[in-house]
Amino acid sequence: MLLLIAFYFIILVQLYFHLFLFLKFSNYSRIHAKDPSVGVSIIICAKNEADNLKELLPSLANQQHENFEIILVNDGSEDETIKIFRSFEKQYSKAVFTIKVVHIDKKDSKGKKSALAQGISHADHEWILLTDADCVPVSHQWITLMTSALNEQTEIVLGYGAYEKIERSFLNKLIRFETLVTGMQYFSYALAGKPYMGVGRNLAYKKSSFDRVDGFSNHINVKSGDDDLLISEIADDSNTQICSIRESFTISIAPKSLSGWIKQKRRHITTADHYKNNIKFLLGLFYLSQLSFYILFVALMISGNFLPAVIFGFFLRFLFWYLNLSKAASKLNEKDLVLFGPLYEISIIFMQLYIYLRNLVTPPKHW
Repeated sequence: MLLLIAFYFIILVQLYFHLFLFLKFSNYSRIHAKDPSVGVSIIICAKNEADNLKELLPSLANQQHENFEIILVNDGSEDETIKIFRSFEKQYSKAVFTIKVVHIDKKDSKGKKSALAQGISHADHEWILLTDADCVPVSHQWITLMTSALNEQTEIVLGYGAYEKIERSFLNKLIRFETLVTGMQYFSYALAGKPYMGVGRNLAYKKSSFDRVDGFSNHINVKSGDDDLLISEIADDSNTQICSIRESFTISIAPKSLSGWIKQKRRHITTADHYKNNIKFLLGLFYLSQLSFYILFVALMISGNFLPAVIFGFFLRFLFWYLNLSKAASKLNEKDLVLFGPLYEISIIFMQLYIYLRNLVTPPKHW
């Protein structure tokens, strides 16, 4: 009986998240008014990204926005990155947008945060728009849409950074599913007045907000966190907007190997310790409720007791789980992930547990 009570308590916790948090994004339908006149400084930091830049830079040049500049930061690259930057600068010297190239020698390279800070210091516009060198905006309206929800209070706009789809690849679906659920979470928390993160693949914020918190200085020794830790510092309950219009997405190539993805996630998970306490509590509670749900379900099924009540609780949880997931997947153009969503969810839950335990035993040292 105690197991059944615990099982239903966990289901209630899950329903709280799905009915009071995630439903906010599932039902979100704000109409954005485009304003191509907003001044925007796009900042791209690149370290040995020559091949990826050949795709990214033309997509930036084709943006249909009236007032923007492109700031290209070469962070001590050893390939042809700086050569490509200079060629792009020369090719578009008479374009309606301006280009600035910031070169950091290899001996002076101090990591992405330092490179970003240098890029931001060269920005002429109040609004900073970020993506990574291995990303590409999916449309010519990216800049305009990412600034289309602005009002007087807005200091942050959270966008969605998708990964390319690879047919018949379980790893690719797993990576995209994790990205989908993460997006549903941080969009929902922002709509609930509890913004805590964004992704550097698609993120905008005010230069004055960056300066107000003294940039990355409070977490400069944390290798990761140039996006989520900064947003956690700047954000409050009313200054953050989201942009979930498909034409505002960026897309990038997903890791091709499980080990590569795990290495990436090991780095990302280390920033969670620096989140605000209420956010850490909610994120931890959600994860533990997911893990406990599956463990208790298996234990109760093996025991053979109270099977009708166990099966009812199982389907009750998944009714609201599928409701939110299917709506979020539709908004974020990931509908192919819904059918086998429980399989992906179970895989990610136990992968996250593995990463957490591994980080405890051997903290990551290489980034």
